[in-house]
Amino acid sequence: MAQKKIRVLLAKPDLDGHDRGAKVVALALRDAGMEITYTGLHNSIDQIVNAAIQEDVDVIGLSIMTGAHLSIAKTLLHRLKRESVDDMCVIIGGVIPKQDIPKLEALGIDGVFPGGAQFDEIAASIKKMIAERGE
Repeated sequence: MAQKKIRVLLAKPDLDGHDRGAKVVALALRDAGMEITYTGLHNSIDQIVNAAIQEDVDVIGLSIMTGAHLSIAKTLLHRLKRESVDDMCVIIGGVIPKQDIPKLEALGIDGVFPGGAQFDEIAASIKKMIAERGE
């Protein structure tokens, strides 16, 4: 019996207009056997959450280059909670200062991948997150 593909939604929130990295990560995760939905640029948190629910994804991945990662993470997690969504992992990548990684994890972000993170590390981390959730 074939194993269910991990479904990942990748999004660029708010005014962030740099998406080359997100597109490359999308290809790397696809090559790692995951099903990818990329929502494009300038998505509101509501658009991201609605797309994640509609697509029934396992993981929401945000690519953030603006420095607004802490406030975006808080808003996204609050919106997921409001929608009673508790079965999706949330990961963030992009320009993330090292000192903010523990802050993001304390908020409830499942994985943080600053610039330079290796694609195989990202894919392996996602697979481990999903396995630990028993999916």
